[in-house]
Amino acid sequence: MLIGVGAGVAPVQAAGPAPRPATQAAEPSIGDWLMRMHDASRKRSYIGTFVVSSAAGNLSSARIWHVCDGEQQMERIETLTGAPRSIFRRNDEVMTFLPEAKVVRTERRDSLGLFPNQLSAGDSSIAQFYAARRTGSERVAGFDADVVELAPKDRLRFGYRVWSEKKSGLVVKLQTLDTDGRVLEQAAFSELQLDAPVRMEKLSQMMSNTEGYKVETQELVKTTPAAEGWSLRNPVAGFKPMSCYKRPVSGTAQDNTMQWIFSDGMASVSLFVEAFDRQRHLREVMLSMGATQTLTRRIGDKPGDKDGGWWLTVVGEAPLTTLKAFAQGLERGK
Repeated sequence: MLIGVGAGVAPVQAAGPAPRPATQAAEPSIGDWLMRMHDASRKRSYIGTFVVSSAAGNLSSARIWHVCDGEQQMERIETLTGAPRSIFRRNDEVMTFLPEAKVVRTERRDSLGLFPNQLSAGDSSIAQFYAARRTGSERVAGFDADVVELAPKDRLRFGYRVWSEKKSGLVVKLQTLDTDGRVLEQAAFSELQLDAPVRMEKLSQMMSNTEGYKVETQELVKTTPAAEGWSLRNPVAGFKPMSCYKRPVSGTAQDNTMQWIFSDGMASVSLFVEAFDRQRHLREVMLSMGATQTLTRRIGDKPGDKDGGWWLTVVGEAPLTTLKAFAQGLERGK
């Protein structure tokens, strides 16, 4: 919107100040866009069908029920493709029902990804590594949406194209773009009902009904990298450490895995470190599945040592170059 001089304004005197040029209304900052989307994701109730597709041709879909009550968040997700699975999330508590195996897995999971809990209006770090601009409007699932591009300022992170519903700011479609601007993965609502009559009490009852299921609790114990004997020699620009966990030791190396989580406010990267096991850790790999990249590597071994050292798995929604930087920077304390 242009702010100009009204038609009835008197002419400026020769000795007076020069007239101000017309200026364009300030474009919302990347922080403004993200906080609006973040708040909408936490404060709106909805029911919808969510479809995720990748450039490789993979396709998955799920039905989502989401409800908010003050600071309480609750969600039910029913997969519509692949093996049947129901996921319930209440704040950081997650329960996954596997009906074919009659198993329920419970865990606590930090909120990361597009809108971490740490996102705040005063956080300017995201703007150091991403630039935002509105590119137009489109309709998604019957709703008018603003289209915003979040372009990375370096090649250590992917870009995003986000469609947010005009009235609420809720993200209704998201594309993840590689470092050359090609679409790696797309996630979108094919059908959406905003402010749907979702009852938290009903979802809570469904979540607590584990009759006939074996309940498996996946305990994660909070720790620090230093306490586990690890550090990152060269931090990766923009990625801040968010949390660190380990699984309780139950007599096997597989259960003694450390997970160190980083985020740049948009994407997350996890470093999993465990004792090397030549029966399971057969070869180092680099994999790409849509926006998710995976790298594995043996570290800390000595020449001729068949069983020593550790096995590192780096997983994240970031270029393989970024994952390699994490792998190269991780070191064992002396």
